[in-house]
Amino acid sequence: MYSGQLVFAQLMEHLPLHTFRRCVQRYPSKYPAKTFSHLDQFLCMAFAQLTYRESLRDIETCLRAHQAKLYHLGIRGNIAKSTLADANESRDWRIYQDFAMSLIQTARQLYISDSFAVELEQTVYALDTTTIDLCLSVFPWARFRQTKAAVKMHTLLDLRGNIPTFIHISDGKMHEVNVLDILIPEAGSFYIMDRGFTDFARWYVMHQAQAFFVIRGKSNLLFRRVYSRAVDISTGLRCDQTIALAAPAASKDYPQHLRRIKFYDAEHDRHLVFLTNNFDLPALTIAQLYRCRWQVELFFKWIKQHLRIKRFYGTTENAVKTQIWIAIAVYVLVAIVKKRLDTEASLYTILQILSLTLFEKTPLDQLLKNMEAQMAMPPNNNQLNLFN
Repeated sequence: MYSGQLVFAQLMEHLPLHTFRRCVQRYPSKYPAKTFSHLDQFLCMAFAQLTYRESLRDIETCLRAHQAKLYHLGIRGNIAKSTLADANESRDWRIYQDFAMSLIQTARQLYISDSFAVELEQTVYALDTTTIDLCLSVFPWARFRQTKAAVKMHTLLDLRGNIPTFIHISDGKMHEVNVLDILIPEAGSFYIMDRGFTDFARWYVMHQAQAFFVIRGKSNLLFRRVYSRAVDISTGLRCDQTIALAAPAASKDYPQHLRRIKFYDAEHDRHLVFLTNNFDLPALTIAQLYRCRWQVELFFKWIKQHLRIKRFYGTTENAVKTQIWIAIAVYVLVAIVKKRLDTEASLYTILQILSLTLFEKTPLDQLLKNMEAQMAMPPNNNQLNLFN
Protein backbone atom coordinates (compact mmCIF):
# COMPACT_ATOMS: atom_id res chain seq x y z
CA MET A 1 0.00 0.00 0.00
CA TYR A 2 1.39 3.38 -1.01
CA SER A 3 2.59 5.26 2.08
CA GLY A 4 1.87 8.66 0.54
CA GLN A 5 -1.88 8.07 0.70
CA LEU A 6 -4.03 9.44 3.46
CA VAL A 7 -5.38 6.83 5.87
CA PHE A 8 -8.95 7.56 4.75
CA ALA A 9 -8.00 6.93 1.11
CA GLN A 10 -6.21 3.70 2.06
CA LEU A 11 -9.35 2.52 3.85
CA MET A 12 -11.61 3.38 0.92
CA GLU A 13 -9.36 1.44 -1.46
CA HIS A 14 -11.02 -1.68 -0.09
CA LEU A 15 -14.38 -0.58 -1.54
CA PRO A 16 -15.45 -2.35 -4.77
CA LEU A 17 -16.24 0.80 -6.76
CA HIS A 18 -17.44 -1.13 -9.81
CA THR A 19 -20.12 -2.68 -7.57
CA PHE A 20 -20.97 0.75 -6.19
CA ARG A 21 -21.49 2.12 -9.73
CA ARG A 22 -23.80 -0.76 -10.58
CA CYS A 23 -25.86 -0.02 -7.46
CA VAL A 24 -26.14 3.63 -8.53
CA GLN A 25 -27.25 2.67 -12.04
CA ARG A 26 -29.89 0.37 -10.60
CA TYR A 27 -31.78 3.30 -9.04
CA PRO A 28 -31.64 6.34 -11.36
CA SER A 29 -32.45 9.71 -9.82
CA LYS A 30 -33.29 13.16 -11.13
CA TYR A 31 -31.07 14.76 -8.51
CA PRO A 32 -27.93 16.15 -10.28
CA ALA A 33 -24.77 14.10 -9.77
CA LYS A 34 -22.20 16.05 -11.81
CA THR A 35 -21.16 18.48 -9.07
CA PHE A 36 -21.75 16.10 -6.14
CA SER A 37 -21.69 12.43 -7.07
CA HIS A 38 -23.12 9.45 -5.23
CA LEU A 39 -19.58 8.46 -4.29
CA ASP A 40 -18.98 11.96 -2.86
CA GLN A 41 -22.10 11.52 -0.76
CA PHE A 42 -21.02 8.08 0.45
CA LEU A 43 -17.50 9.26 1.33
CA CYS A 44 -18.80 12.29 3.24
CA MET A 45 -21.21 10.14 5.23
CA ALA A 46 -18.52 7.51 5.85
CA PHE A 47 -16.21 10.27 7.09
CA ALA A 48 -18.98 11.40 9.45
CA GLN A 49 -19.36 7.86 10.80
CA LEU A 50 -15.63 7.36 11.31
CA THR A 51 -15.03 10.71 13.01
CA TYR A 52 -18.28 10.87 15.01
CA ARG A 53 -19.65 14.06 13.44
CA GLU A 54 -22.84 15.31 15.10
CA SER A 55 -24.51 17.25 12.27
CA LEU A 56 -24.32 18.20 8.60
CA ARG A 57 -22.81 21.54 9.59
CA ASP A 58 -20.18 19.65 11.56
CA ILE A 59 -19.36 17.51 8.51
CA GLU A 60 -19.11 20.56 6.25
CA THR A 61 -16.87 22.48 8.66
CA CYS A 62 -14.44 19.59 9.21
CA LEU A 63 -14.10 18.73 5.53
CA ARG A 64 -13.70 22.32 4.42
CA ALA A 65 -10.95 22.73 6.99
CA HIS A 66 -9.02 20.15 4.91
CA GLN A 67 -10.08 21.52 1.52
CA ALA A 68 -6.68 20.87 -0.07
CA LYS A 69 -6.84 17.19 0.91
CA LEU A 70 -10.36 16.42 -0.30
CA TYR A 71 -9.20 15.37 -3.78
CA HIS A 72 -6.82 12.88 -2.19
CA LEU A 73 -9.67 11.54 -0.06
CA GLY A 74 -11.57 10.75 -3.26
CA ILE A 75 -14.10 13.59 -2.81
CA ARG A 76 -14.42 15.57 -6.05
CA GLY A 77 -17.58 17.57 -5.42
CA ASN A 78 -18.16 20.80 -3.56
CA ILE A 79 -18.94 20.20 0.12
CA ALA A 80 -21.96 22.10 1.41
CA LYS A 81 -24.47 21.37 4.14
CA SER A 82 -27.46 21.95 1.85
CA THR A 83 -26.01 19.79 -0.94
CA LEU A 84 -25.43 16.84 1.39
CA ALA A 85 -28.89 17.27 2.95
CA ASP A 86 -30.56 17.29 -0.49
CA ALA A 87 -28.59 14.23 -1.58
CA ASN A 88 -29.60 12.27 1.55
CA GLU A 89 -33.25 13.17 1.04
CA SER A 90 -33.41 12.69 -2.75
CA ARG A 91 -31.15 9.79 -3.68
CA ASP A 92 -32.67 6.36 -3.26
CA TRP A 93 -31.56 4.72 0.01
CA ARG A 94 -31.65 1.33 -1.72
CA ILE A 95 -28.38 2.24 -3.47
CA TYR A 96 -26.58 2.08 -0.14
CA GLN A 97 -28.59 -0.94 1.00
CA ASP A 98 -27.46 -2.94 -2.03
CA PHE A 99 -23.89 -1.75 -1.65
CA ALA A 100 -23.80 -2.68 2.04
CA MET A 101 -25.19 -6.13 1.20
CA SER A 102 -22.42 -6.64 -1.39
CA LEU A 103 -19.83 -5.75 1.27
CA ILE A 104 -21.52 -8.21 3.62
CA GLN A 105 -21.08 -11.00 1.06
CA THR A 106 -17.37 -10.14 0.80
CA ALA A 107 -16.98 -10.12 4.59
CA ARG A 108 -18.76 -13.46 5.00
CA GLN A 109 -16.31 -15.13 2.62
CA LEU A 110 -13.40 -13.73 4.63
CA TYR A 111 -14.81 -14.96 7.96
CA ILE A 112 -16.26 -18.24 6.73
CA SER A 113 -13.54 -20.36 8.36
CA ASP A 114 -13.66 -18.55 11.72
CA SER A 115 -14.85 -20.47 14.75
CA PHE A 116 -17.17 -19.33 17.52
CA ALA A 117 -18.16 -20.57 20.95
CA VAL A 118 -19.73 -23.83 19.67
CA GLU A 119 -17.84 -26.22 17.43
CA LEU A 120 -20.32 -26.74 14.61
CA GLU A 121 -19.89 -27.11 10.87
CA GLN A 122 -23.26 -25.60 9.99
CA THR A 123 -23.88 -21.88 9.68
CA VAL A 124 -25.43 -20.40 12.81
CA TYR A 125 -27.47 -17.18 12.76
CA ALA A 126 -28.85 -15.06 15.58
CA LEU A 127 -32.04 -13.19 14.74
CA ASP A 128 -33.27 -10.22 16.76
CA THR A 129 -34.75 -6.74 16.52
CA THR A 130 -33.68 -3.44 18.02
CA THR A 131 -35.70 -0.24 18.28
CA ILE A 132 -34.19 3.15 17.48
CA ASP A 133 -36.21 5.84 19.25
CA LEU A 134 -37.10 9.03 17.38
CA CYS A 135 -38.94 12.25 18.17
CA LEU A 136 -42.52 12.10 16.87
CA SER A 137 -42.71 15.82 16.06
CA VAL A 138 -39.56 15.62 13.92
CA PHE A 139 -40.17 12.16 12.39
CA PRO A 140 -43.99 11.97 12.01
CA TRP A 141 -43.71 9.25 9.33
CA ALA A 142 -42.25 6.84 11.91
CA ARG A 143 -45.15 6.82 14.39
CA PHE A 144 -44.66 4.02 16.90
CA ARG A 145 -47.03 4.86 19.72
CA GLN A 146 -49.34 7.76 20.45
CA THR A 147 -46.54 10.04 21.64
CA LYS A 148 -43.49 8.25 20.30
CA ALA A 149 -41.75 7.56 16.98
CA ALA A 150 -39.24 4.83 16.18
CA VAL A 151 -37.73 2.65 13.51
CA LYS A 152 -36.87 -1.00 13.98
CA MET A 153 -33.80 -2.76 12.66
CA HIS A 154 -34.39 -6.48 12.21
CA THR A 155 -31.00 -8.19 11.95
CA LEU A 156 -29.78 -11.68 11.15
CA LEU A 157 -26.23 -12.03 12.44
CA ASP A 158 -23.80 -14.67 11.20
CA LEU A 159 -22.02 -15.75 14.37
CA ARG A 160 -18.81 -16.46 12.45
CA GLY A 161 -17.30 -12.99 12.56
CA ASN A 162 -20.50 -11.32 13.82
CA ILE A 163 -21.36 -10.13 10.31
CA PRO A 164 -24.98 -9.02 9.68
CA THR A 165 -26.24 -11.03 6.71
CA PHE A 166 -29.82 -9.75 6.57
CA ILE A 167 -31.16 -6.41 7.75
CA HIS A 168 -34.65 -5.04 7.36
CA ILE A 169 -35.49 -1.51 8.50
CA SER A 170 -39.16 -0.92 9.26
CA ASP A 171 -41.32 1.53 11.15
CA GLY A 172 -41.91 0.92 14.83
CA LYS A 173 -45.30 -0.74 14.32
CA MET A 174 -43.97 -3.86 12.60
CA HIS A 175 -43.83 -6.78 15.03
CA GLU A 176 -40.54 -8.64 15.04
CA VAL A 177 -42.12 -12.00 14.24
CA ASN A 178 -43.28 -10.67 10.85
CA VAL A 179 -39.68 -10.54 9.67
CA LEU A 180 -39.83 -14.34 9.36
CA ASP A 181 -42.09 -13.80 6.32
CA ILE A 182 -39.30 -11.88 4.58
CA LEU A 183 -36.45 -14.12 5.63
CA ILE A 184 -35.51 -16.96 3.27
CA PRO A 185 -34.27 -19.91 5.41
CA GLU A 186 -31.10 -21.74 4.40
CA ALA A 187 -31.32 -25.52 4.52
CA GLY A 188 -29.09 -27.00 7.22
CA SER A 189 -28.49 -23.67 9.01
CA PHE A 190 -29.42 -22.87 12.60
CA TYR A 191 -31.53 -19.83 13.55
CA ILE A 192 -31.34 -18.73 17.19
CA MET A 193 -34.28 -16.58 18.32
CA ASP A 194 -35.89 -15.22 21.45
CA ARG A 195 -39.49 -15.71 22.62
CA GLY A 196 -40.69 -12.72 20.59
CA PHE A 197 -40.44 -14.86 17.46
CA THR A 198 -42.92 -17.46 18.70
CA ASP A 199 -45.19 -18.40 15.80
CA PHE A 200 -45.82 -22.07 15.12
CA ALA A 201 -46.92 -21.63 11.50
CA ARG A 202 -43.76 -19.72 10.65
CA TRP A 203 -41.65 -22.29 12.49
CA TYR A 204 -43.19 -24.99 10.34
CA VAL A 205 -42.22 -23.08 7.18
CA MET A 206 -38.61 -23.10 8.42
CA HIS A 207 -38.90 -26.79 9.25
CA GLN A 208 -40.16 -27.59 5.75
CA ALA A 209 -37.22 -25.60 4.32
CA GLN A 210 -34.96 -28.03 6.25
CA ALA A 211 -33.59 -25.24 8.42
CA PHE A 212 -33.17 -25.64 12.18
CA PHE A 213 -34.36 -23.22 14.86
CA VAL A 214 -33.56 -22.85 18.55
CA ILE A 215 -36.07 -20.69 20.40
CA ARG A 216 -36.65 -19.99 24.05
CA GLY A 217 -40.03 -21.43 25.00
CA LYS A 218 -42.79 -19.59 26.76
CA SER A 219 -43.96 -20.69 30.20
CA ASN A 220 -47.60 -21.14 29.10
CA LEU A 221 -46.83 -23.63 26.33
CA LEU A 222 -49.35 -26.48 26.21
CA PHE A 223 -47.73 -29.75 25.19
CA ARG A 224 -47.80 -33.52 25.61
CA ARG A 225 -44.61 -35.42 26.41
CA VAL A 226 -43.89 -38.20 23.91
CA TYR A 227 -40.43 -39.35 24.98
CA SER A 228 -37.70 -38.41 27.47
CA ARG A 229 -33.95 -38.85 27.13
CA ALA A 230 -31.49 -39.24 29.98
CA VAL A 231 -29.51 -36.09 30.89
CA ASP A 232 -26.51 -35.30 33.05
CA ILE A 233 -27.81 -32.84 35.65
CA SER A 234 -24.26 -31.83 36.61
CA THR A 235 -24.06 -29.94 33.26
CA GLY A 236 -27.14 -27.90 34.11
CA LEU A 237 -29.55 -29.94 31.99
CA ARG A 238 -32.83 -30.84 33.62
CA CYS A 239 -34.73 -32.61 30.83
CA ASP A 240 -34.53 -33.49 27.14
CA GLN A 241 -37.96 -34.36 25.79
CA THR A 242 -39.75 -35.02 22.54
CA ILE A 243 -43.13 -33.26 22.72
CA ALA A 244 -46.29 -32.75 20.71
CA LEU A 245 -48.16 -29.46 20.89
CA ALA A 246 -51.48 -29.85 22.74
CA ALA A 247 -53.33 -26.64 21.85
CA PRO A 248 -55.61 -27.23 18.82
CA ALA A 249 -54.44 -24.17 16.87
CA ALA A 250 -50.76 -24.75 17.67
CA SER A 251 -50.89 -28.45 16.73
CA LYS A 252 -52.53 -27.51 13.44
CA ASP A 253 -49.87 -24.88 12.66
CA TYR A 254 -47.02 -27.21 13.67
CA PRO A 255 -48.13 -30.85 13.30
CA GLN A 256 -44.66 -32.36 13.85
CA HIS A 257 -42.92 -33.19 17.13
CA LEU A 258 -40.63 -30.67 18.81
CA ARG A 259 -37.68 -31.14 21.11
CA ARG A 260 -37.96 -29.48 24.52
CA ILE A 261 -34.78 -28.94 26.57
CA LYS A 262 -34.77 -27.50 30.08
CA PHE A 263 -31.55 -25.99 31.41
CA TYR A 264 -30.65 -24.50 34.78
CA ASP A 265 -28.55 -21.35 34.57
CA ALA A 266 -26.68 -21.40 37.89
CA GLU A 267 -25.02 -18.02 37.24
CA HIS A 268 -28.37 -16.20 37.18
CA ASP A 269 -30.33 -18.81 39.20
CA ARG A 270 -33.04 -19.39 36.59
CA HIS A 271 -34.48 -22.21 34.50
CA LEU A 272 -34.53 -21.83 30.72
CA VAL A 273 -36.62 -23.86 28.28
CA PHE A 274 -35.54 -24.23 24.65
CA LEU A 275 -37.56 -25.55 21.72
CA THR A 276 -35.94 -26.88 18.56
CA ASN A 277 -36.66 -29.06 15.56
CA ASN A 278 -33.17 -30.59 15.69
CA PHE A 279 -33.02 -34.03 17.30
CA ASP A 280 -29.41 -34.88 16.45
CA LEU A 281 -27.23 -32.44 18.41
CA PRO A 282 -26.55 -33.08 22.13
CA ALA A 283 -28.91 -31.22 24.43
CA LEU A 284 -26.04 -29.27 25.99
CA THR A 285 -24.96 -28.04 22.55
CA ILE A 286 -28.47 -26.69 21.95
CA ALA A 287 -28.27 -24.77 25.23
CA GLN A 288 -24.84 -23.42 24.29
CA LEU A 289 -26.15 -22.32 20.90
CA TYR A 290 -28.83 -20.23 22.54
CA ARG A 291 -26.22 -18.57 24.73
CA CYS A 292 -24.51 -17.39 21.51
CA ARG A 293 -27.65 -15.38 20.70
CA TRP A 294 -26.28 -12.74 23.04
CA GLN A 295 -23.86 -11.76 20.25
CA VAL A 296 -26.64 -10.05 18.34
CA GLU A 297 -27.49 -8.00 21.45
CA LEU A 298 -23.83 -6.98 21.69
CA PHE A 299 -23.89 -6.07 17.99
CA PHE A 300 -26.85 -3.72 18.52
CA LYS A 301 -25.18 -2.18 21.56
CA TRP A 302 -21.90 -1.79 19.68
CA ILE A 303 -23.27 -0.03 16.62
CA LYS A 304 -25.46 2.27 18.73
CA GLN A 305 -22.44 3.30 20.81
CA HIS A 306 -19.82 3.58 18.05
CA LEU A 307 -21.77 4.51 14.89
CA ARG A 308 -24.12 7.38 14.22
CA ILE A 309 -27.56 5.72 14.08
CA LYS A 310 -29.19 7.35 17.12
CA ARG A 311 -28.83 10.96 15.96
CA PHE A 312 -29.73 11.61 12.36
CA TYR A 313 -28.59 14.22 9.84
CA GLY A 314 -31.97 14.32 8.07
CA THR A 315 -35.61 13.88 9.07
CA THR A 316 -37.13 12.13 6.04
CA GLU A 317 -37.49 8.37 5.81
CA ASN A 318 -35.04 8.28 2.89
CA ALA A 319 -32.40 10.26 4.80
CA VAL A 320 -32.72 8.06 7.91
CA LYS A 321 -32.42 4.81 5.95
CA THR A 322 -29.52 6.21 3.92
CA GLN A 323 -27.62 7.02 7.11
CA ILE A 324 -28.31 3.63 8.68
CA TRP A 325 -27.22 1.68 5.61
CA ILE A 326 -24.04 3.72 5.18
CA ALA A 327 -23.27 3.12 8.88
CA ILE A 328 -23.67 -0.61 8.31
CA ALA A 329 -21.44 -0.40 5.22
CA VAL A 330 -18.73 1.34 7.29
CA TYR A 331 -18.99 -1.34 10.01
CA VAL A 332 -18.59 -4.13 7.45
CA LEU A 333 -15.78 -2.28 5.64
CA VAL A 334 -13.79 -2.05 8.88
CA ALA A 335 -14.41 -5.78 9.45
CA ILE A 336 -13.10 -6.50 5.92
CA VAL A 337 -9.97 -4.39 6.48
CA LYS A 338 -9.36 -6.07 9.84
CA LYS A 339 -9.37 -9.48 8.17
CA ARG A 340 -7.36 -8.49 5.10
CA LEU A 341 -4.63 -6.85 7.17
CA ASP A 342 -4.70 -9.79 9.59
CA THR A 343 -4.69 -7.59 12.67
CA GLU A 344 -5.61 -8.71 16.17
CA ALA A 345 -6.98 -5.29 17.07
CA SER A 346 -10.71 -5.22 17.81
CA LEU A 347 -13.18 -3.29 15.66
CA TYR A 348 -13.56 -0.82 18.52
CA THR A 349 -9.78 -0.22 18.62
CA ILE A 350 -9.58 0.18 14.84
CA LEU A 351 -12.41 2.72 14.84
CA GLN A 352 -10.78 4.71 17.62
CA ILE A 353 -7.49 4.80 15.69
CA LEU A 354 -9.21 5.80 12.44
CA SER A 355 -11.17 8.59 14.11
CA LEU A 356 -7.90 10.42 14.88
CA THR A 357 -5.68 9.46 11.94
CA LEU A 358 -7.78 9.78 8.77
CA PHE A 359 -5.67 12.71 7.49
CA GLU A 360 -2.30 11.13 8.25
CA LYS A 361 -0.15 9.38 5.64
CA THR A 362 1.02 6.42 7.71
CA PRO A 363 0.42 3.06 5.99
CA LEU A 364 -2.73 1.58 7.47
CA ASP A 365 -1.20 -1.83 8.22
CA GLN A 366 1.73 -0.18 9.98
CA LEU A 367 -0.64 2.01 11.98
CA LEU A 368 -2.53 -1.00 13.29
CA LYS A 369 0.60 -3.05 13.95
CA ASN A 370 2.07 -0.18 15.99
CA MET A 371 -1.09 -0.18 18.07
CA GLU A 372 -0.82 -3.96 18.58
CA ALA A 373 2.80 -3.56 19.72
CA GLN A 374 1.81 -0.85 22.22
CA MET A 375 -1.02 -3.00 23.58
CA ALA A 376 1.37 -5.94 24.00
CA MET A 377 3.95 -3.92 25.96
CA PRO A 378 4.01 -4.71 29.70
CA PRO A 379 2.82 -1.89 31.94
CA ASN A 380 5.40 0.34 33.59
CA ASN A 381 5.89 -0.94 37.14
CA ASN A 382 7.13 2.49 38.22
CA GLN A 383 3.73 3.96 37.55
CA LEU A 384 2.01 4.92 40.81
CA ASN A 385 -1.23 3.09 41.58
CA LEU A 386 -3.86 5.47 42.84
CA PHE A 387 -5.77 2.71 44.64
CA ASN A 388 -2.89 1.14 46.62
